Amino acid sequence: MQWIIFMLLLFISSMEMLTQNRWKKQASAGLLENCTGCVLCSEDNGCITCHHRLFLLIWRDGIRQYGMCVHTCPPGYFGVRGLEVNRCTKCRSPSCESCFSRDFCMKCKDKFYLYKGQCFRQCPPGTAAQPGTRECQETCEPGPWSEWSACTHESRTCGCKWGVETRVREVPEPAREEGTACPALLETRRCRMKKHCPGGEHRAAG
Repeated sequence: MQWIIFMLLLFISSMEMLTQNRWKKQASAGLLENCTGCVLCSEDNGCITCHHRLFLLIWRDGIRQYGMCVHTCPPGYFGVRGLEVNRCTKCRSPSCESCFSRDFCMKCKDKFYLYKGQCFRQCPPGTAAQPGTRECQETCEPGPWSEWSACTHESRTCGCKWGVETRVREVPEPAREEGTACPALLETRRCRMKKHCPGGEHRAAG
């Protein structure tokens, strides 16, 4: 009787070990991609913790949550290094493709323009859209034009048939940002001069 019980226990123990080994093989085969770089990995949820240099990316599919260890965070996320785990944190704005922190965007998705860390479909007043960089650049409003200057040619106001006259305007306030887009502040146009200077002298413009 004892011999039968011993054999039965041995059989049960062998079956448990076989089942455990089979589960480990299935987990290793099925989760090989999801568990790459993991220190701890769950059959149902993927990576739980990652190696030191990797980031833990967590996303949801319905009510289930999955984890994956990545070298760089995907678009829409930024990496935050911590003492225990490095995480990929999602940018707050859905129109942000790359962010420096949760609320500061560095690059916007298509059809959006970046201005001071935020994404806009249309640039705010006082700024102009730059299609090449997809950024909003501040503009400046210059003052009124001055009167046209005297017509001159090589600093002389006489002695030639044609010359150039200029006018200027100034920006009342300094540009708010480096690289602020300003309209033209100087204009020139061709003008007709007197052929001869009074008394035959070529005088420089004062």
